[in-house]
Amino acid sequence: MKCAILDDYQNAALSMADWSTVTDRMDVKVFNHHFDNKDELVAAIIDCEIVVIMRERTPFQRELLECLPNLKLLVTTGMRNNSIDFVAAAEFGVTVCGTRGGGEGTTELTWALILGLTRKLVLENEGVRSGGWQSTIGVDLNGKRLGLLGLGHIGTNVARIGQAFGMEVMAWSQNLTAEKAEAAGVTLASSKEELLESSDIVSIHLVLGDRTRGLIDARELERMRPTAYLINTSRGPIVDREALLEALRNGQIAGAGIDVFEQLRMIRSGRCRMCLLHRILVM
Repeated sequence: MKCAILDDYQNAALSMADWSTVTDRMDVKVFNHHFDNKDELVAAIIDCEIVVIMRERTPFQRELLECLPNLKLLVTTGMRNNSIDFVAAAEFGVTVCGTRGGGEGTTELTWALILGLTRKLVLENEGVRSGGWQSTIGVDLNGKRLGLLGLGHIGTNVARIGQAFGMEVMAWSQNLTAEKAEAAGVTLASSKEELLESSDIVSIHLVLGDRTRGLIDARELERMRPTAYLINTSRGPIVDREALLEALRNGQIAGAGIDVFEQLRMIRSGRCRMCLLHRILVM
């Protein structure tokens, strides 16, 4: 049997698990580069019965699946993957499964972004390395309001840590009930607008769908405080990227921590800078 691992840009897949139990029975091919061309991708994996994909980097829609007659198993990192056509996969006899995690990594990354932004860690680190000294004053989290768009498993974990910092936590989503908010010790916002207007930090923990795509656009960003920060570790398209960049350039908000992108690219414009190394978008 043949197995292909796609988009392993860090060349880490084989070191993240014990593959020795299967490598004696199958040929494992690792691709570190991304295939932009469908024909090139098909040529590379057409003989594979198993394909392991990195989240949503390579979509597996009907037109691709029908070109892979040998494919029997499609494995995705993470349980949710909007780039897979599950109906077509079932029609072609392809089993789709994913790795399950508790969201702890995303929770920790959310707080790394929050602390990195409020304490200006990237800016101050670069300043010291270039011969300077402290040029900013950090923001104390105690007593501030953390606004969560989404209170699922990850949102609840983020809320718990916010409470440990002494923050007041408010949450909103279209399906959030008062009972669930109360169980998490969180205030239920009466509306998305109330949450945006009153929060010092807004963190997004929603599933991407028709109702959430572009949920945070220019109008919503205008509602946020000029001292507020926006954190997105959910899905890139939930936030209008161009509107966010404009808000940062104009000082409408203090900064943003971004770990998800609709299309990954370096952005440098004016005072707005994306530091991909630390995955923090700062002013």
